[in-house]
Amino acid sequence: MPMIVGVVAGVVVLAILVLIGLFKMMWRVAEPNEALVISGSKHRTEGLEEGMGFRIVTGRGTLVLPGVQAVRKLSLDLNETELHVDCVTHQGIPLKVRGVVIFKVGDDFVSIANASRRFLDQQKLMAERVHNVFAGHLRSIVGGLTVEDMIRDREKLTAQTRAACGTEMEKLGLIVDSLQIHEIEDPTGYIQNLAAPHAAAVQRDARIAQAEANRLATEAEQQSYARMAEATRDSEILQAGYQAERDKAAAKSRQAGPLADAAARQEVVVQETRVAELEAHRREQQLQADVRKPADAQAYEKRTLAEAERDARISAAQAKAKETELAAAAEATRVKTAAGAEAEATKARGAASAAATRNTGEAEAAAAQARGLAEAEATKAKGLAEAEAIKARAAALAENQEAVVAQQLAENWPEIVRAGASAFGSVDNMVLLNGADGMTDMFTKALTMGGAGLGLARQLLASMNQNGQTPNGTSPSLNGVTPPSQKVPMDREG
Repeated sequence: MPMIVGVVAGVVVLAILVLIGLFKMMWRVAEPNEALVISGSKHRTEGLEEGMGFRIVTGRGTLVLPGVQAVRKLSLDLNETELHVDCVTHQGIPLKVRGVVIFKVGDDFVSIANASRRFLDQQKLMAERVHNVFAGHLRSIVGGLTVEDMIRDREKLTAQTRAACGTEMEKLGLIVDSLQIHEIEDPTGYIQNLAAPHAAAVQRDARIAQAEANRLATEAEQQSYARMAEATRDSEILQAGYQAERDKAAAKSRQAGPLADAAARQEVVVQETRVAELEAHRREQQLQADVRKPADAQAYEKRTLAEAERDARISAAQAKAKETELAAAAEATRVKTAAGAEAEATKARGAASAAATRNTGEAEAAAAQARGLAEAEATKAKGLAEAEAIKARAAALAENQEAVVAQQLAENWPEIVRAGASAFGSVDNMVLLNGADGMTDMFTKALTMGGAGLGLARQLLASMNQNGQTPNGTSPSLNGVTPPSQKVPMDREG
C-alpha cells in the first residue's frame, strides 16, 4: 500500500512537471519594447481586417501552440537615421542638408501590423528605407524654397517635410518622434555672401560699441585722474595754509621783541610829532597875524573895487542889451508888419497873377531890349573914350616925352631905389670910415645909380622918338603902360 501511494505521488509530480514544462513552452510574454506577432491560426483583432492570419500581443503573455503557431518579435525601440541630402533650391543653388530623423513603430495594432508586413524580417533595413523616403521629400520641398526661406525659417522646412512624409510613414507603420535639420552646407558660398553685410554690420556695431566703451572708460579715467588731481591740490593747499599759519606764528614770536622796541620808538616819535605840530600851529598863527590878515585886507579891497567895476560894466552891458533887445523887438515888429503887408500884397498879386503874367513878360522883354541897347551904347561910348584917351596920350608923349618918363620914374621910384640898394643885400657888416659923411656919401651913390637909370631912360625915349617906334616895334610906352598926358615937373628926379 505505501508503495502504491509513492508511485501515485511520483506520477502526479511527474505529470505536474510535464504540465509546467508544456506551459512554459507554450507561454510567450511580450516585453514593453516589443510586440509579439503570432501567426498560424485565424484570429480577429480589433482594428484589423478580418482574416489577417496573425495575432499581435504587446505588454502581456499569451499561449502559443508549438508546431501550430509561429511567434516572432517586432522591436518597438526608437531608431534614427542620418540625413545627408544634396538639394537644389528654387534659385538653382546647390545645397547639402544635414539632419537626423528619430522614428519608431507605432504603438497601435494597425501600425504594428503594417510594420510587421514590411519590416519583420528586415528590421535592420528600416533606417535605410526611412532615409530614402525623407531624402526624396526633402529634395522636393527644398526645390520650392529659396535659400533665404530655409535660413530664416527652418521650422517651416521641418514641418513641411514631416507633413509630406506622414502618409508614407503611416503606411509603413512608423511614426516620427523627431526631425531636426542640423546644417545647411553651401558649396558655392551663397550663404556666406548673404551673411557678409550682416557680419559687416555686426562688426561695425561691435567696433562702435567698443569705441563707445573705450570713450566712456577714457572719460571715467580722466574724471578719476581729475578727482585725484583735485584731491591732491586741495591737500597741498591745506598743507600750504597750515604751513603758512605755522610760519606766521613763528614770525610773530621772532618779531615780538623788535615790535616792542618799535612800539616804544613809535610812542617817542608820536610825542615829538605832537610837539612839532604845536610849534607849527604857533608859527601858523603868527603868520596869520603878521602876513595873511593884512594881505587878505588888501585883497578884499581890490576884490571889492573890481566887483564894483564889474557890476558897473554889467549894468552898462545890461542896459545896452536891453536897448538892443528893444531895438530888435521894434525891428521884429516892423519886419512882421512888413511881412504881413507883403503877404497881403502877394495874395493880391497872386489873385491877379494869371492876368498879369503876359504883361510882365512883355515888360521884361522890353526892358531887356532897352538894357541891351543901353549896354551897346555904353560899350560904344567907352570904346570911343578909350580911343580918345589913347590918342591924347600919344599926343602928350610926342610933345613932352621927358615929363612922361619923369612921371613913370616917380611912380616906380621906390622899386628903383630898392634895386639899387640890392647891391648891399649880401653885406652882413659894413664899416663906414667917415662917420656921418660916409653915410651921406653912400646914399648919394645909391641915388646917383637911380639918376643914371633916369638918363638911360631918356636916351631910350630919344632913340625911339627918332625911329618913331619902340625897339620891339610897338607904340612908345614904358613898362607896358601908356604915358599919361599930364606933365610931370622934372624936379622929382632929385
